[in-house]
Amino acid sequence: MSTLRMTSDLRRQLILSAAKRCFARHGFAGTTTKSVAAAASISEGLLFKHFPTKSALYAEILAEECAADPALHRLLELEPSTKTLVVLIREMVRHFQEVAETPDQQEAQRLRLMLTSHLDDGEFARLIYEKIGGLIGPVFTASLQRAVEAGDAIPVGREPLNLFWFAHHTVLMATLTRLPSAPCLSYGDAADLERQLCEFILRGIGLNETAIASDLDRDLSWGSGQPVIAESA
Repeated sequence: MSTLRMTSDLRRQLILSAAKRCFARHGFAGTTTKSVAAAASISEGLLFKHFPTKSALYAEILAEECAADPALHRLLELEPSTKTLVVLIREMVRHFQEVAETPDQQEAQRLRLMLTSHLDDGEFARLIYEKIGGLIGPVFTASLQRAVEAGDAIPVGREPLNLFWFAHHTVLMATLTRLPSAPCLSYGDAADLERQLCEFILRGIGLNETAIASDLDRDLSWGSGQPVIAESA
């Protein structure tokens, strides 16, 4: 019984890996369950036993990304504060930086799938944004409010969560320019880029220079250098 269960779990993972490749290459509309089954070297009927629809495959990919990231859970357990806000932005920048510098195959597939979705029907991107917003949005907005109350930030705009999305879009696009083997754009020294991105975002969401200088350097070692998936895409 144990052997059969292990075989089933392995087959499920092979299907997911095949689905990520297909979605990245052809988009949601261009990918069929038949093509995913062929890429996984199984029958379409067997695929349906694990995932009844393409949307179910999408949802499972998202769930796996989040479940495999303990650093994200540690981040979400932090008390809302200016420091937590800085940590959140810095870890998001660090994660995307690491994807660009030493691209993991799965991470690269996820980012390409995200980009393809934006150019196609947008379903995968919507699912990712919904997941990210539900997980990180409350921590971000609560921490930003605490920063404003503490005098560390000024209110910017009427929709605080939009500031998180602007930050996310900034690091996502900066990563995409560096994802090809020959980067589309060179930003110079990686350490300087990380600092610049953090400062640019923190200023943009309303933090003052004193708060940035006080908390950014202090939090450089948060999480022992372990990446956080902000997305993961």
